[in-house]
Order: sequence, then C-alpha cells, then structure tokens
Amino acid sequence: MTLVLASTSPRRRRLLAMLGTRFELETPAVDESSFDDMAPPDRLVMRLAEAKARDVATRRPDDVVIGADTVVVLDGQILGKPRDREEARRMLTRLSGRTHQVWTGVAVVHLAAGRAAVEAERTDVTFRPLSPDEVERYVQLGEGMDKAGAYAVQGVGAVFVERLEGCYYNVVGLPLARLHRMLEGFGLSSW
Repeated sequence: MTLVLASTSPRRRRLLAMLGTRFELETPAVDESSFDDMAPPDRLVMRLAEAKARDVATRRPDDVVIGADTVVVLDGQILGKPRDREEARRMLTRLSGRTHQVWTGVAVVHLAAGRAAVEAERTDVTFRPLSPDEVERYVQLGEGMDKAGAYAVQGVGAVFVERLEGCYYNVVGLPLARLHRMLEGFGLSSW
C-alpha cells in the first residue's frame, strides 16, 4: 500500500515531503469549474478534495490517496485563483485591511478497504492595509497568480499578513495537523 497525493500543487508536495513522508504523486482529472461555487465554502472544498482523491483512487484502489482543495472567502464570496493580473489587483485591493477566511478540504480515500474521511479546516487571515503601489508591485511579481486569493503566505505575500488565527499550513494549502490525525485513522503516520 502506497500513500498517494492527488495534486499538482508544488506547495502541497513540499509540505508532505517536509514531514519525511514517502508518497507518490498523481494528477487528478477533475473539472473544478463544474462544482457549484455557491455552496458553503466548507462543503465546496470537501467535495472537491474528495472528488480529486476518488478520481486517483479509481486508478489506484489498493493505495491510500490524499486529495485537497483550498479557497479564500471574503464576505461570503469565494476568491479562487485569479484569471489575469487585473483580477489579482481587484482581489488584493478587496483583501486590503480586512479579515478573510481560508478553507481547505482534505480527503483520504482507500477504495480497497472501503474507507474515506473528508474534513475541512478554516483559518482567519487579516491583511494590513495595502497601498496601490504595493498591490501593483506584488501583481507584477506574479507570485500569487496561481493561488487562491492572489497571494502566497509562504512567500513575499507574508508581508501583507497582520494576523493569522488557525493553522498556518492550511493557508499554504494542506493543514498538516489535521491530515496527520486523519492518516492515523487509517493506521498510517505522516512521519
């Protein structure tokens, strides 16, 4: 039995590797745009995480597969990955000086054993006020273009964060304490 991460995210791969965990990667074939983004964010990320894990698990039923999905929520609206620089500017401007939520759904699926666990983690993140120049420089840097909410807390985007309440690793994209507990429920250790 192999542990498999159903993800293309280099951040999730680094986080799992940081624990010394032996795992393999496999890309899920899930069309995220087909999911209703009007659902409550915790349900949305859990459904997406489970869909990713189950997609890979159908090809690897004897293995334990981890799926995850992360969204940023401000005033009840989901902010996904920006489509372009203009959308990134708008997102960062909206986040400036405000508190938003980061939700990550995590799914662990082992089809051969007929087992699945799906949970969600929430972290509140408060940005300090950002000047238009800071927003523009960050957008030009390009760091947040492939990330929900258009920023990377583990990179230069960290200078925007005034306060964080909850799991830091959740904001990066994989809540490690929750994942460790979930894997223990499958008789595995994350380290």
